[in-house]
Amino acid sequence: MEQMSSVKKSSFCALCIALCLVLPPVFHAIGAGAIFLPMHLPVFVCALICGWGYGIFCGVAGCILSSLLTGMPTVASLPAMGTELAVYGLVAGLLFKTIRTGNTYKDLYLSLIPAMLLGRVAAGIVNAWIFARGVTYSMALWASAYFLTSWPGTVLILIFVPILIVSLMRARLIPNRYAEKKERRPA
Repeated sequence: MEQMSSVKKSSFCALCIALCLVLPPVFHAIGAGAIFLPMHLPVFVCALICGWGYGIFCGVAGCILSSLLTGMPTVASLPAMGTELAVYGLVAGLLFKTIRTGNTYKDLYLSLIPAMLLGRVAAGIVNAWIFARGVTYSMALWASAYFLTSWPGTVLILIFVPILIVSLMRARLIPNRYAEKKERRPA
């Protein structure tokens, strides 16, 4: 598989960070921000295209810049969401680099699902630590916030991200994971 240059990876990462700033206000304007997880989409795309280092950077930088420029996420939820997005970038990028089943869609799902679970667990731990002094934070509250409310966003990520990544590969905008082998014809 051919490799992407650091300039191309940086450009994709910058685009994903910009999407972290643009998508949340659009979704929140229609009251669907917490439901469809608009900032999570570009972080996953960045990690899967550019790798775990860029994925972490995109998650943290996108979250902080969005909070500073748009007020979303709020300062109170910034540590948990920043942690969640950083874990998404780390885990999705590492798993996609190491998992090789021979099928791009399988590789994508085997990278996305554990990243989603671990990111949400990490965010829950950060929230539990932050709210340990006075505010009641329970497993039920965590499950409600990170799984029940956001299930449409989870479905959107699991459908949209793999289709986007494979489409970019087919369009040759990013390297094809499993380059097609050309058969040699006998002379």
